[in-house]
Amino acid sequence: MAVEQQAILNALQTVLDPNTGKDFVSTRALKNLQVSGDDVSFDVELGYPAKSQIAGLRKSLIAAVKTVAGVGNVSVNVSVKIASHSVQRGVQLLPNVKNIIAVASGKGGVGKSTTAVNLALALAAEGAAVGLLDADIYGPSVPMMMGIEGRPESIDGKNMEPMENYGLQVMSIGFLVDKDEAMIWRGPMATQALEQLLRQTNWKDLDYLIVDLPPGTGDIQLTLSQRVPMTGAVIVTTPQDIALLDAKKGIKMFEKVGVPILGIVENMAVHVCSNCGHAEHIFGEGGGKKMAADYHMDYLGALPLDINIRQQADSGHPTVVADPDGDVAGIYKAVARKVAITVAAKSKDFSAKFPTITISKNT
Repeated sequence: MAVEQQAILNALQTVLDPNTGKDFVSTRALKNLQVSGDDVSFDVELGYPAKSQIAGLRKSLIAAVKTVAGVGNVSVNVSVKIASHSVQRGVQLLPNVKNIIAVASGKGGVGKSTTAVNLALALAAEGAAVGLLDADIYGPSVPMMMGIEGRPESIDGKNMEPMENYGLQVMSIGFLVDKDEAMIWRGPMATQALEQLLRQTNWKDLDYLIVDLPPGTGDIQLTLSQRVPMTGAVIVTTPQDIALLDAKKGIKMFEKVGVPILGIVENMAVHVCSNCGHAEHIFGEGGGKKMAADYHMDYLGALPLDINIRQQADSGHPTVVADPDGDVAGIYKAVARKVAITVAAKSKDFSAKFPTITISKNT
């Protein structure tokens, strides 16, 4: 009895992507379906990193095909292909970097750098090639959090090789100046330094570059949002009214320069007493969730006010690598997955496919 291709497609339509809630047939993630006698083979291509889910997904797809009468052997290859997505108009793309995601906050002290570092590590844990740029010129904390010391090398005397740890490619002004030296620079100097860090680092085929922006909406943030090709931004806030007020300003700035907000992370949302287990909302409750609803944005998740997160970051072993199977790492991984899925759903960037037109004047 010949197995019909349509019957296979119908069976596969019953398997939904656990992350998007859509099937793989209608979203065209299903490729190269071949039926030869009772043998069935096909590929599924995901647009976001999902290393931890691939085995389970393969199992579900094989089980669905085996419900079709007459099917013998089923061969499935689930792979990940991360594409470049569109950025602000008229901004020059960065070679070897597919997507740049800014992590921003309206004010300092809300855990933005900790979130940026753990978000980058969570994306890498799911199999993506990830870079981390510390754009906080005046208070670079990424070298300490990533446990990296030393200076970056330059092979050609022009560009720098990124520093590496925990599978991430990292660059920060903190690698180039002494630990105790203050950056007493005016805005244009700081902005120029940052552009050099971004464009003169030999990033190696990155799926995502996470940029830890300085807090606020000043000169550096504005120039960066206009000159750096960003796929989107993640806003970090605490539930406190003052933090939310400043976070709204950050949202407005990105809206003005045409950078889409990928979602809001609420940090220090609840404190659970390590002695008695009592949960207390020290900075207020549900503020980030309400703001996300008011602005029609994704609420990516809430992180607790936890001494371990602080201790792990301070010691150069961020939570996602220090306790990869713990509850907090699980929240960071869920946030990272939502960010990657939101990016994958955005329109792709086709500028690389168009020929470059150059006009020369022959004399």
